[in-house]
Amino acid sequence: MEEESIKIKIDDDTGEREENPKQGDESPNSEKKEIPVEKMTKAQLLDKIEQVQESVEENYDLYVRSQAEMDNMKKRFQKEKQDLIKFSNESLVKQLLPVMDNLEKAISHSRSEDSPDSLAEGVELTLKGLKNTLEKSGLEEVKAVGEPFDPNCHEAISEREDDSVESKTVLQELQKGYYLNKRLIRPAMVIVSKNVG
Repeated sequence: MEEESIKIKIDDDTGEREENPKQGDESPNSEKKEIPVEKMTKAQLLDKIEQVQESVEENYDLYVRSQAEMDNMKKRFQKEKQDLIKFSNESLVKQLLPVMDNLEKAISHSRSEDSPDSLAEGVELTLKGLKNTLEKSGLEEVKAVGEPFDPNCHEAISEREDDSVESKTVLQELQKGYYLNKRLIRPAMVIVSKNVG
């Protein structure tokens, strides 16, 4: 019985080998097996080391570039965050500038006029402008006088006997309370009714 001879072809460029290559069967899909390191020649080992070294250098270069890109992104995001915090109230301040201008005009006008009514009128108009500006930013007054006492939005300073209203009704508002975008930012300070006797 005749033994089949095994032929090994080694690719000089890649160091890969192919067992029993058939002539004319050089299709790109045919698998090439790599020679184990222990069986490589000195030249093949040197080629392999060169390939690995090139791959290491490419990977290290990619790593350094990606690290530099990450550092730049962190710095950019940090700067954007600082700018956002620094200028977050810019639109509100711009809206309040005309109110400040009106107050300055009212003070200036009151010095040149003898009528105290003109000062009061100027201050009232300025206050109205300020309220409108703050309402556009989401500020809303807490309803108080005549409303039932609500500890969630009212802060009772004292109680007063009053038969004309139900017990625990807000009789007087000492300081206005406010919501900002439906969140309570200051409760209204109030005086509440209580039953006589």
